[in-house]
Amino acid sequence: MPVKIRLQRHGKKGKPFYWIVAADSRSKRDGKYLKKLGIYNPTVNPAQIELNIDEAVQWLQNGAQPTDTARAILSYKGAMMKNHLAGGVRKGALTEEQAEEKFNNWLEEKAKAVDSKKSSLSDAKEKLKAEALAAEKATNEARIAAQTPEVEVAVDATEEVEALEQAAEEGAAAADTEVAKEDE
Repeated sequence: MPVKIRLQRHGKKGKPFYWIVAADSRSKRDGKYLKKLGIYNPTVNPAQIELNIDEAVQWLQNGAQPTDTARAILSYKGAMMKNHLAGGVRKGALTEEQAEEKFNNWLEEKAKAVDSKKSSLSDAKEKLKAEALAAEKATNEARIAAQTPEVEVAVDATEEVEALEQAAEEGAAAADTEVAKEDE
Protein backbone atom coordinates (compact mmCIF):
# COMPACT_ATOMS: atom_id res chain seq x y z
CA MET A 1 0.00 0.00 0.00
CA PRO A 2 1.69 3.28 -1.11
CA VAL A 3 1.50 5.86 1.67
CA LYS A 4 1.61 9.63 1.16
CA ILE A 5 2.12 12.38 3.69
CA ARG A 6 -0.26 15.06 2.51
CA LEU A 7 -2.63 17.83 3.53
CA GLN A 8 -6.27 17.16 4.30
CA ARG A 9 -8.42 20.29 3.98
CA HIS A 10 -10.74 21.44 6.73
CA GLY A 11 -12.24 24.82 7.58
CA LYS A 12 -14.80 26.77 5.60
CA LYS A 13 -14.84 28.41 2.20
CA GLY A 14 -12.16 31.07 1.94
CA LYS A 15 -10.61 30.11 5.31
CA PRO A 16 -8.62 26.91 4.81
CA PHE A 17 -7.23 24.86 7.66
CA TYR A 18 -5.29 21.68 7.00
CA TRP A 19 -4.39 18.50 8.83
CA ILE A 20 -1.06 16.91 7.93
CA VAL A 21 -1.83 13.20 7.59
CA ALA A 22 -0.29 9.95 6.48
CA ALA A 23 -2.83 8.38 4.12
CA ASP A 24 -3.15 5.73 1.44
CA SER A 25 -2.41 7.45 -1.87
CA ARG A 26 -5.59 5.93 -3.36
CA SER A 27 -7.90 7.45 -0.74
CA LYS A 28 -9.76 10.71 -1.33
CA ARG A 29 -8.22 14.05 -0.36
CA ASP A 30 -10.46 14.49 2.67
CA GLY A 31 -11.12 10.78 3.14
CA LYS A 32 -9.75 8.07 5.36
CA TYR A 33 -6.23 8.51 6.73
CA LEU A 34 -3.84 6.30 8.66
CA LYS A 35 -2.36 8.81 11.13
CA LYS A 36 -2.74 12.53 11.85
CA LEU A 37 0.72 14.06 12.13
CA GLY A 38 -0.09 17.73 12.70
CA ILE A 39 -1.94 20.86 11.59
CA TYR A 40 -1.24 23.73 9.20
CA ASN A 41 -3.08 27.05 9.29
CA PRO A 42 -2.01 29.33 6.41
CA THR A 43 -4.46 32.15 7.25
CA VAL A 44 -2.28 33.70 9.97
CA ASN A 45 1.04 35.47 9.47
CA PRO A 46 3.41 33.68 9.96
CA ALA A 47 1.58 30.44 9.22
CA GLN A 48 0.79 28.23 12.21
CA ILE A 49 2.33 24.77 11.92
CA GLU A 50 2.16 22.11 14.62
CA LEU A 51 3.85 18.85 13.71
CA ASN A 52 4.80 15.69 15.58
CA ILE A 53 8.32 15.46 14.18
CA ASP A 54 9.13 12.00 15.55
CA GLU A 55 6.03 10.39 14.02
CA ALA A 56 6.67 12.16 10.71
CA VAL A 57 10.26 10.87 10.66
CA GLN A 58 9.03 7.38 11.44
CA TRP A 59 6.61 7.48 8.49
CA LEU A 60 9.36 8.84 6.22
CA GLN A 61 11.71 6.01 7.29
CA ASN A 62 8.97 3.47 6.55
CA GLY A 63 8.71 4.76 2.98
CA ALA A 64 5.93 7.37 3.03
CA GLN A 65 6.34 9.93 0.25
CA PRO A 66 5.38 13.54 1.07
CA THR A 67 3.59 15.70 -1.48
CA ASP A 68 5.34 18.92 -2.56
CA THR A 69 3.54 21.13 -0.04
CA ALA A 70 3.88 18.56 2.74
CA ARG A 71 7.60 18.23 1.93
CA ALA A 72 8.02 22.00 2.29
CA ILE A 73 6.23 21.95 5.65
CA LEU A 74 8.24 18.95 6.89
CA SER A 75 11.43 20.65 5.79
CA TYR A 76 10.43 23.92 7.51
CA LYS A 77 9.77 22.15 10.80
CA GLY A 78 12.91 19.97 10.59
CA ALA A 79 11.44 16.51 10.00
CA MET A 80 13.35 16.12 6.73
CA MET A 81 16.58 17.22 8.47
CA LYS A 82 16.04 14.74 11.29
CA ASN A 83 15.32 11.95 8.76
CA HIS A 84 18.52 12.84 6.91
CA LEU A 85 20.54 12.76 10.14
CA ALA A 86 18.95 9.43 11.11
CA GLY A 87 20.12 8.05 7.75
CA GLY A 88 23.66 9.19 8.61
CA VAL A 89 23.45 7.43 11.97
CA ARG A 90 22.29 4.18 10.29
CA LYS A 91 25.22 4.33 7.86
CA GLY A 92 27.68 5.02 10.67
CA ALA A 93 28.72 8.50 9.51
CA LEU A 94 27.43 10.10 12.73
CA THR A 95 26.77 9.04 16.28
CA GLU A 96 23.35 9.51 17.83
CA GLU A 97 24.66 12.36 20.05
CA GLN A 98 26.23 14.20 17.11
CA ALA A 99 23.03 13.94 15.12
CA GLU A 100 20.96 15.20 18.07
CA GLU A 101 23.38 18.11 18.60
CA LYS A 102 23.23 19.11 14.92
CA PHE A 103 19.45 18.92 14.96
CA ASN A 104 19.19 21.04 18.13
CA ASN A 105 21.56 23.67 16.67
CA TRP A 106 19.47 23.79 13.52
CA LEU A 107 16.28 24.21 15.60
CA GLU A 108 17.84 27.11 17.54
CA GLU A 109 18.86 28.90 14.34
CA LYS A 110 15.40 28.34 12.89
CA ALA A 111 13.75 29.69 16.06
CA LYS A 112 15.93 32.84 15.85
CA ALA A 113 14.94 33.37 12.22
CA VAL A 114 11.23 32.95 13.03
CA ASP A 115 11.50 35.34 16.00
CA SER A 116 13.25 37.96 13.87
CA LYS A 117 10.51 37.66 11.25
CA LYS A 118 7.80 38.04 13.91
CA SER A 119 9.53 41.10 15.37
CA SER A 120 9.97 42.69 11.94
CA LEU A 121 6.28 42.08 11.21
CA SER A 122 5.24 43.65 14.50
CA ASP A 123 7.59 46.61 13.89
CA ALA A 124 6.12 47.12 10.43
CA LYS A 125 2.62 46.93 11.88
CA GLU A 126 3.47 49.54 14.54
CA LYS A 127 5.06 51.77 11.88
CA LEU A 128 1.93 51.60 9.72
CA LYS A 129 -0.21 52.38 12.76
CA ALA A 130 1.96 55.42 13.60
CA GLU A 131 1.80 56.65 9.99
CA ALA A 132 -1.98 56.26 9.97
CA LEU A 133 -2.21 58.22 13.22
CA ALA A 134 0.00 61.00 11.82
CA ALA A 135 -2.11 61.15 8.66
CA GLU A 136 -5.27 61.32 10.74
CA LYS A 137 -3.80 64.15 12.84
CA ALA A 138 -2.88 66.06 9.68
CA THR A 139 -6.41 65.58 8.31
CA ASN A 140 -7.96 66.79 11.56
CA GLU A 141 -5.68 69.83 11.66
CA ALA A 142 -6.58 70.63 8.05
CA ARG A 143 -10.27 70.42 8.92
CA ILE A 144 -9.81 72.71 11.91
CA ALA A 145 -7.82 75.15 9.77
CA ALA A 146 -10.55 75.06 7.13
CA GLN A 147 -13.20 75.86 9.75
CA THR A 148 -11.21 78.61 11.47
CA PRO A 149 -11.17 81.08 8.50
CA GLU A 150 -14.94 80.73 8.20
CA VAL A 151 -15.28 81.81 11.81
CA GLU A 152 -12.91 84.75 11.18
CA VAL A 153 -14.87 85.70 8.08
CA ALA A 154 -18.04 85.55 10.11
CA VAL A 155 -16.41 87.75 12.78
CA ASP A 156 -15.22 90.16 10.06
CA ALA A 157 -18.71 90.21 8.58
CA THR A 158 -20.31 91.02 11.93
CA GLU A 159 -17.77 93.80 12.43
CA GLU A 160 -18.63 95.17 8.99
CA VAL A 161 -22.35 95.00 9.77
CA GLU A 162 -21.78 96.83 13.05
CA ALA A 163 -19.68 99.46 11.26
CA LEU A 164 -22.43 99.93 8.66
CA GLU A 165 -25.05 100.22 11.37
CA GLN A 166 -22.94 102.85 13.15
CA ALA A 167 -22.46 104.71 9.89
CA ALA A 168 -26.19 104.52 9.24
CA GLU A 169 -26.92 105.82 12.73
CA GLU A 170 -24.40 108.62 12.30
CA GLY A 171 -25.86 109.41 8.90
CA ALA A 172 -29.38 109.37 10.35
CA ALA A 173 -28.25 111.61 13.19
CA ALA A 174 -26.60 114.00 10.72
CA ALA A 175 -29.76 114.00 8.61
CA ASP A 176 -31.85 114.71 11.69
CA THR A 177 -29.61 117.65 12.60
CA GLU A 178 -29.86 119.04 9.05
CA VAL A 179 -33.64 118.68 9.08
CA ALA A 180 -33.72 120.39 12.44
CA LYS A 181 -31.56 123.23 11.12
CA GLU A 182 -33.83 123.65 8.10
CA ASP A 183 -36.89 123.74 10.31
CA GLU A 184 -35.45 126.63 12.31
